[in-house]
Amino acid sequence: MLLAVGILVRPWENGGTTIGRDLPAPEIAGTTLDGNTLRLSDLRGRPVIVNFWGPSCEPCLREFPLLAAKAAEHADDGLVIVGVLMGDPPEPARQFVEEFGATWPTVLDPDGSIRATYRVAARPQTYFIDRDGILRSIQIGEVVEADFERQYARISAP
Repeated sequence: MLLAVGILVRPWENGGTTIGRDLPAPEIAGTTLDGNTLRLSDLRGRPVIVNFWGPSCEPCLREFPLLAAKAAEHADDGLVIVGVLMGDPPEPARQFVEEFGATWPTVLDPDGSIRATYRVAARPQTYFIDRDGILRSIQIGEVVEADFERQYARISAP
């Protein structure tokens, strides 16, 4: 639990990249499950949620419908959800995304570099990034409705 507290209140440096609340979110650049390229910096101007997940993670599967509903509910706000596949091979993730109709991209992280940069402790872990690319909140563990609304309010202001 001390690890989670450290992430939330104090920045960490990792290989020259510092991550912490109220600091610029580190770049995420990679290939998505569908073969496209994604760069987090290209999403500047929109609220972004980065969710580290995998289909073998039970809490990830439980929060997936909530993320889908919130992506639709907040589409007019410009909300973008970006998944980062962690701890599972791509094919089961592709099948899961297709079966459950995810409308957001999932970036592959085969060497764990995105995970390391973001100091991910466990799945699911979710980062709330505002329109200016500033990390405003980090949640370790399953996101539920109340968590989402509280943290989304921090990143959705125009």
